[in-house]
Amino acid sequence: MRPTNLVGESAEHVSAREELRLAEIELMRHRERIADLRRRLPLGPVVDDYALEEGPADLGAGDVPVKTVRLSELFTAPGRDLVVYHFMYGKQQTQPCPMCTMWIDGFNGIAHHVAQNVDFAIVAAADLPTLRAHARGRQWENLRLLSAGAGTFKYDLGSEDADGNQDSTVSVFTRDSDGSVRHFYSAHPRMSDDIDQRGIDLLSPVWHILDLTRRGRGNWFAELSY
Repeated sequence: MRPTNLVGESAEHVSAREELRLAEIELMRHRERIADLRRRLPLGPVVDDYALEEGPADLGAGDVPVKTVRLSELFTAPGRDLVVYHFMYGKQQTQPCPMCTMWIDGFNGIAHHVAQNVDFAIVAAADLPTLRAHARGRQWENLRLLSAGAGTFKYDLGSEDADGNQDSTVSVFTRDSDGSVRHFYSAHPRMSDDIDQRGIDLLSPVWHILDLTRRGRGNWFAELSY
């Protein structure tokens, strides 16, 4: 199976491209195996029904009134899962993480598609007015934005250390018929000593587009801007 019909392709290029195509097929099959392992995880532990703070749904309506929302209340219907992205902002992270900001820009654009299947929220340690001010500048009109800075939610889920240093993390929760919330899955950028930043890259298409090019990602942190 040739991916192109261009004239002038050398035999060396065609051979190397075929080797790459076969490797890409194996990678895809391995991803499917991993996804199946993830789906078959046993039920996780029941977690506290954490209290989070949320402002008006309309970002343009200001930051009050502030309401307390329990983790269990982020589920909008029975049988749905809840996905939480832990935004690196607040406490020791005094400036919003540019990588997280780029990713959340993308989440905002696809939120209505995600909502067809699961509930989704952004949680940060930053106080609510600070978080919402940044969100207004980014026009994050389609996302639930919550502050967890007053509680232990982010620490318990591993997106914050004891000193208040933040990390980007994704967590997935399920809800039992009696309303109890269970932790299902969490993933962090730092997977091992030799994988320090790429553990949740599948959440962003930007890196994958860059990986298609000869240059790749380059110095991805230094080149991020918002």
